[in-house]
Amino acid sequence: MLNKFDELKNRMLKALAQMTDEQVNWRPGNTGHSVSTLIRHINGNIMERIHKGICNGDYTRNREEEFRPVYVSNADIEQMVMDQFQFVIDTIREMSEESLLETQLVRGRERTNVEILHQCAAHFSEHMGQILYIAKLCLKDEYTSTSI
Repeated sequence: MLNKFDELKNRMLKALAQMTDEQVNWRPGNTGHSVSTLIRHINGNIMERIHKGICNGDYTRNREEEFRPVYVSNADIEQMVMDQFQFVIDTIREMSEESLLETQLVRGRERTNVEILHQCAAHFSEHMGQILYIAKLCLKDEYTSTSI
């Protein structure tokens, strides 16, 4: 599981390294989300599911705010990816087998922490696909693959 979150972090950072501030804030149409919005949304998910849910931290999520278009510099987005994914990786490293099997209520359903981590990995992978697609749209022939 650690490898999956590390891969997500590294591939997102490779895509971001190729993009300008304008490109990470560009939206593919009026209903699409920018890379910066998608990263802010992933951050909100990490804070809710892992910081608050698994680590019992204090956090009140404003999901609607995550999707409001806000101009964020590429450097700030890269830092958010580095910090938040490192937080996830460090949290998993510190978890005992017992804590992985502890449960919490998520949207009215009891789930183990390991189930939550798997769901987060899948969710982040879906958004990574969107991020890579937007990078390809913006960079065209200049895009360099992030595949391992």
